[in-house]
Amino acid sequence: MENLWCRTVKMQKLIKRSGKIIGITAVAMWGIIFLPGITGFCDDVLPVTYRLKWLYNTSVVGDLYAEVYGIFNRHGLQVMVKEGGPERDAIKELELGYAQFGIASADQVIRARAKGSPIVVIAQLFQVNPLQWIYRTDRLTVNTPVDFRGKIVGITYGGNDETIMRTLLSRFAVSEESVNFYSVRYDYTPFYEGKVDLWPVYINAQGVIIQEKLRKANETIRFFNPDEFGVRFVANSVISTQKMLRDQPKIVHSFYNALIEGWQDGISPKNNDKAIAAIQQFDKDTPVDIITKQLAATRSLIQPTADSIVGKIDIPAWKQTEQIMLDQKQIPEPIHIETILQ
Repeated sequence: MENLWCRTVKMQKLIKRSGKIIGITAVAMWGIIFLPGITGFCDDVLPVTYRLKWLYNTSVVGDLYAEVYGIFNRHGLQVMVKEGGPERDAIKELELGYAQFGIASADQVIRARAKGSPIVVIAQLFQVNPLQWIYRTDRLTVNTPVDFRGKIVGITYGGNDETIMRTLLSRFAVSEESVNFYSVRYDYTPFYEGKVDLWPVYINAQGVIIQEKLRKANETIRFFNPDEFGVRFVANSVISTQKMLRDQPKIVHSFYNALIEGWQDGISPKNNDKAIAAIQQFDKDTPVDIITKQLAATRSLIQPTADSIVGKIDIPAWKQTEQIMLDQKQIPEPIHIETILQ
């Protein structure tokens, strides 16, 4: 069974990285290499499935770095890093046993725990939430949330940005009636056309792309960061299950160590070229100059200061996130989030 699993992993990686259909000859060669009884790359390593929250891009550089450069293998694991997306639910896959580890944002974790899910958090990747608002500096000045009054502010109804924005307004005594909310979709045209003053973006992904487009049009922009105003809403974190912690502590420990090593190496400036090369194996559409800027932005979110510990769980920020959701009636009662932070 392990040989079959390893053969599948290897084939998927080859297809994913080459972007081409493997010919019959290549398939035959792989079949020979991984015939039962023949020593292969999966010997003495344990198969693990790791479901990401979103698509392969610079935001998961540490995960990709750990896979491409064999860090998982060196820790005794063969990890299948699976792409996420709107139709993928890492929490559900963990609950069903389809994956052993995954990525989820804090609000997803808290909602799931409120419904009795057995998931636990083993690492927090983003120390600063990448969700921020982009705006043109020649059109408005935003020093505090008070400056949102009278502005057209984009939010995704039902999304984290709506939760964060309403929290900001409440904390700075800005009535929601004084702000004109604009329903955001995936199309950025309303912001490009100037119909919306502030638009929510992930600063290390779309933020870089939009900034570059506007720079070429001789427009200057800035980002409004809620974290700077005391709203610390936790973003992507690494999750597993209580069962894994109880029954397979060695695997959890090995996975954690390998993943943190991958992130530490992946965001290190000395490994910049290697990190970009790892990303390009999975993301073949984004230009290298954009990836370079996205990597720099991601680095500042994962390790905002020189002494920031990669993967550290910020318990006060998690408690604040739970309280925000409780205040906005997104969960019916406290779940005491600190009890599931490992």
